[in-house]
Amino acid sequence: MLVKDIALIAIGALLIVIGLIGCIIPGVPGTPLCWSALLLAFFTTKSSITWVSILILGVITVIVEVLDFFIPAMLTKASGGSKAGSIGSTIGVFAGLLMGSIVTILIGPFVGALIGELIHDSSDLKKVFKSAWFSFLGFLTGSGIRLVVSTVILIVWVKSFF
Repeated sequence: MLVKDIALIAIGALLIVIGLIGCIIPGVPGTPLCWSALLLAFFTTKSSITWVSILILGVITVIVEVLDFFIPAMLTKASGGSKAGSIGSTIGVFAGLLMGSIVTILIGPFVGALIGELIHDSSDLKKVFKSAWFSFLGFLTGSGIRLVVSTVILIVWVKSFF
């Protein structure tokens, strides 16, 4: 195996690991990072990746990133939620990460959205909880779609070497 191949495969593996983590952390382009690993694999002598695979998964990556931008906002708006709830949800993700467990990562966005909605308008608690729930669902939906596509990319990447 060529030194170039080893370097490209190692960088690709790193991109996939960072990309999978980035699917959960807002602002980190997880799916594009995973897709970049496919592109690097194409330039190795050991991969069977084709331009067609790269193109198809690239288009899917763009679609997923666009959806991830709009889905949380659409769900928050559908529930009557505010921008404060969306911001709170994002802050909750980081707070959950800092606490370091899967439970806090999942609960953080909901608690953050709830606090954001309470700060925005605490007069209608039913609306506050509904908005926080929808904001949380938006986060889960966006992250879930990104994780699924990134996992598919990971599988394609690994299979391309065997």
